[in-house]
Amino acid sequence: MSTSKLYVPEASSRPGRKPDFSKLNIPDAGATRKPALDCSAQNSQDVATGLVRVMDDRGNAVGDWAPSLSFEDQRKALRHMMHVRTYDERMFKMQRQGQLSFYVKCTGEEAVAVAQAMALQPGDMLFPSYRQQGLLFVRGRAIIDMMCHCISNSRDSCKGRQMPVFYTWKEGNFFTISGNLATQFSQAVGWAMAAAYKGENNIAASWVGDGSTAESDVHNAMVFASTYKAPVLLNIVNNQWAISTPQSVASAGTTFALRGFGYNIPGVRVDGNDALAVYAVTQWAAQRARQGYGPTVIELYTYRVASHSTSDDPDAYRDRSEAKSWPLGDPIQRLKNHLILNKQWSHAQHQTLQQELDASINRDWKEAIGFGSLEEGPHWPATTVFEDVFKHMPSYLRRQREQLMKNN
Repeated sequence: MSTSKLYVPEASSRPGRKPDFSKLNIPDAGATRKPALDCSAQNSQDVATGLVRVMDDRGNAVGDWAPSLSFEDQRKALRHMMHVRTYDERMFKMQRQGQLSFYVKCTGEEAVAVAQAMALQPGDMLFPSYRQQGLLFVRGRAIIDMMCHCISNSRDSCKGRQMPVFYTWKEGNFFTISGNLATQFSQAVGWAMAAAYKGENNIAASWVGDGSTAESDVHNAMVFASTYKAPVLLNIVNNQWAISTPQSVASAGTTFALRGFGYNIPGVRVDGNDALAVYAVTQWAAQRARQGYGPTVIELYTYRVASHSTSDDPDAYRDRSEAKSWPLGDPIQRLKNHLILNKQWSHAQHQTLQQELDASINRDWKEAIGFGSLEEGPHWPATTVFEDVFKHMPSYLRRQREQLMKNN
């Protein structure tokens, strides 16, 4: 008589064990169909279990999902992705030198935020997680302000009250990033419901990681989004790792795009390293939302090349060669190859742009540090902790502030 044993999902690799992505079902570019905007959840099952891909291995854009995106805009997308990566590299080095306390890179995931931001409208509200800095780049946030936030100096728009990379930008419709995972999903649905109630044409978009789908906020959000047909894009970034936990633990043997199926929400699974595919799927889902067809769950299938954060050592739980083994390649290299194939870019132009971005980031850092360093300041005064909470400060807070000022 056999006895039952606890099943533990396997990771794609562990230290010293060769990465194995052989079980991935990766369809050919252009093979996944494009449903009608008014498709039901039941009619989206094949695209929720498949994988939308536009660029083939040579760099050709093929299939029904190939977007009508001009080469000029494609070059802009490439520039934004390169800019984000250059920024990430510089800020990571600065953290290692002790000039900021914490940082999170999005290496390998740049196409997710950049392509999606380009497919949305400026009035659309963004509820991001902490690896979507590309949204800010596309919307024109000053790099110096992002740096000052990470340093927590005198120009930090959060006045030193928030962690590095947990950005916020009211003017850019970029909601404050939260360290409490998945809260932004429910917030995005609520905002979208309010926009629909007021008769506005703007929609909301939110992002969570694959591990965060285990949080109750994700399921609460889907219930309300489905019930009220909220005009919202519910993005799940499946980058294969939730810190040290592989995505196989959270996926339960199915795709994350299918999570919406039980709530009667259509789902689409897209190659997150294919900027053209990400743009096309986001544009399609945004059109659905604006035309009153409700929410869409989008799984962005990508890979987290870097560590989870500067506090993490990925060599402790995955093989060092795993990132190089990822079969869907690098998003920057793929878009670059596509543009070169179409004679819209060159290796020389790419090198020149990289040098320009390196110099630009260097200039931005020098200016940002002029507003104060992490160690020496100047920082926002401690007394400002009492501000921005109440419209009219209560008397007890005024007394506490006065006491703090006397003690200092």
